[in-house]
Amino acid sequence: MSSGEPIAQLAVDGLTVGALYAVIALGYTLVYGVLQLINFAHSEVFMLGAFGGLYAARAFVPGGAGGAGAPPGGLAAVGLVAIGLVAGGLAGALAALGLERAAYRPLRRRGAPRLAYLISAIGASMFALNLAGKEFGRQNVPVPSLFRDGTVMRVAGAKVSTLTLVIGAAALAMLLLVDRLVRATRLGQSIRAVAEDAETATLLGVDVDRVIVATFVLGGLLAGAGGFLYAMTFNASYTMGFVPGIKAFTAAVLGGIGNVRGAVLGGLLLGVVESFGGYLLEASYKDVIAFVVLVGVLLLRPSGLLGARLGRPA
Repeated sequence: MSSGEPIAQLAVDGLTVGALYAVIALGYTLVYGVLQLINFAHSEVFMLGAFGGLYAARAFVPGGAGGAGAPPGGLAAVGLVAIGLVAGGLAGALAALGLERAAYRPLRRRGAPRLAYLISAIGASMFALNLAGKEFGRQNVPVPSLFRDGTVMRVAGAKVSTLTLVIGAAALAMLLLVDRLVRATRLGQSIRAVAEDAETATLLGVDVDRVIVATFVLGGLLAGAGGFLYAMTFNASYTMGFVPGIKAFTAAVLGGIGNVRGAVLGGLLLGVVESFGGYLLEASYKDVIAFVVLVGVLLLRPSGLLGARLGRPA
């Protein structure tokens, strides 16, 4: 093994996990951009999406729910991953829509203070967490093998597995689509207008309520699909959303909360920093590193690396 191989492997592993952080972080940054509020129940949307994708994929995997048969290959494997991503995204979107209707909309219509939103989000998060624990069990639920995993290429000596390629390709596609949607579509223009100034956007004919709902649904789609990708690597559990949720929030703050490209940059950087930090220190310090990064960014550059422009709350 050459001296550069461990560095390249750490970079590949870090970028893979960082891409997942970026996908989840987009949900935080989109909602913040529109409402100027942190959706602290987003981690449970991520978790529910993971289970939605898991059970949908298990229904089609060879050998039944247990996945006793040999992992499929070719188009069958692509189809199983696509089913999981779509089902996970839909489950996340439905969870986010329910969250907006039950926990945020009544408060927004009453002109409630921001503290009420925070308390409502925490309550919704606890409800979803305990409901998932009751319905899905308190133990880890493994995702069956959806394809034959193995090393498919090497980059500067680093092994790139099939799972890494699947996660990277799916995450990259979602990130590019969201960036394109926000910057080049009518919905994206409406989202940016509401984020800039909700009152002026209303006067110009923008339906703010519809934009808020669309933003929650879009964030839920991303979180749910990202949850399924995360479960493919680390399995699914009713508590799986907390740590990735905190790290995704850290990524959003690092890049500049409210800035879509900032969330992507923050997620990738955090993944790489965690990977190298865990190698230089210990793997058990990875979670600590994320909290240190969060505190450091809040102290040194609260606006984040790309310094998002902040509008007024909707």
